[in-house]
Amino acid sequence: MTPPIAPPGWSRWLVPPAALSVHLSIGQAYAWSVFKPPLESALDLSGTQSALPFQLGIVMLGLSAAFGGTLVERNGPRWAMTVALVCFSSGFLLASLGAATEQYWLIVFGYGFVGGVGLGIGYISPVSTLIKWFPDRPGMATGIAIMGFGGGALIASPWSAQMIESFGADSGGIALAFLVHGLTYAVFMALGVLLVRVPRPEATPDGKPLALTGVQVSAQQAIRTPQFWCLWVVLCMNVTAGIGILEKAAPMITDFFADTSTPVSVSAAAGFVALLSAANMAGRIGWSSTSDLIGRKNIYRLYLGAGAVMYLLIVAFGDSSKPLFILCALVILSFYGGGFATIPAYLKDLFGTYQVGAIHGRLLTAWSTAGVLGPLIVNWVADSEESAGKSGPGLYGLSLTIMIGLLIVGFVANELVRPVDPRHHHIPAQRKASDDSSVEQQSA
Repeated sequence: MTPPIAPPGWSRWLVPPAALSVHLSIGQAYAWSVFKPPLESALDLSGTQSALPFQLGIVMLGLSAAFGGTLVERNGPRWAMTVALVCFSSGFLLASLGAATEQYWLIVFGYGFVGGVGLGIGYISPVSTLIKWFPDRPGMATGIAIMGFGGGALIASPWSAQMIESFGADSGGIALAFLVHGLTYAVFMALGVLLVRVPRPEATPDGKPLALTGVQVSAQQAIRTPQFWCLWVVLCMNVTAGIGILEKAAPMITDFFADTSTPVSVSAAAGFVALLSAANMAGRIGWSSTSDLIGRKNIYRLYLGAGAVMYLLIVAFGDSSKPLFILCALVILSFYGGGFATIPAYLKDLFGTYQVGAIHGRLLTAWSTAGVLGPLIVNWVADSEESAGKSGPGLYGLSLTIMIGLLIVGFVANELVRPVDPRHHHIPAQRKASDDSSVEQQSA
């Protein structure tokens, strides 16, 4: 499937909606918790078992993005979006069959493994194309698309809950909800497949600089540089800190204020989770756009340094002021989302646009690691503290302190980032041929 080249006069502002159609769809992954209670009831599962499809999906997201990144660069965004559409929708259809037949392994395989491949390929599918269309504002461009992944749950969560309520919370109702999801997302993602275009190689989009100018590093060389691994640590630490709150948001705010004069109700805790999702989404476009103005290194100093301060405030004063707790959590989640949206532009600054999609895919293994590490730290520490007789804020003091330490590690890694050594630079074929020709002429 050849990449569709934009005809003369094609507006680059048609590309972000194409990316959004994919990211809003695969962003459903953050709404998986809606299906956990009905699945546990219908199939007699534990909480750990019902979380398995989501956990496998996040792991497969990182792995498929890492191993499929080069294919995405080679075959173009239309091919990648088509693969994402087929895998993500097929994952729901397989999960629907698993629910209908009460075969939970099929739900895990469908949603987690097959759908997870769609998550990874779909996540990185528009990144390189957006950066090439918007070389002047790469942070804003990738922020628009990746905002969709953060905001997908805002659509999918109430929609899924309404379907469960309408179809029933038994295995048949769950199967029907999965089926509707699979078919609807296939149609919506197809809009992106039809709309996406790549810039013409002989022209610049809207008079902007050519994509292949300045430093260019291949994906194979990028992973051999210290800059790549510093950014891997930066992303892993930032995501671990954010996902630690996101995964346990409702019980955390309930526990913090359980013994105060203003306890948090179940509905208020759900509202808090919705606020965090909104902050996550807003941070993806807001902070990534700001990075175009103040620079990528400076914005990560903010994410990691101010994030550590927010955690410190929660540990010290969180249970004494509900507004302070909520404000700090919202800021942390905005940094969490902003970190995701800014990292492709950071990669572009360091490695160029030559294979930035493939490099981004390899870097997302940090997300897979953090997706396991963050919830593990918060839940394991909370369980241990509860066994020791602690309650309320005491369940989280140690884990939040660990998050402060991780953010400091990320801050140091960001400070170590330097321009890539010229020995890692890639010379595009056309430039190499020109250089060789010049050498031959000089020899003659």
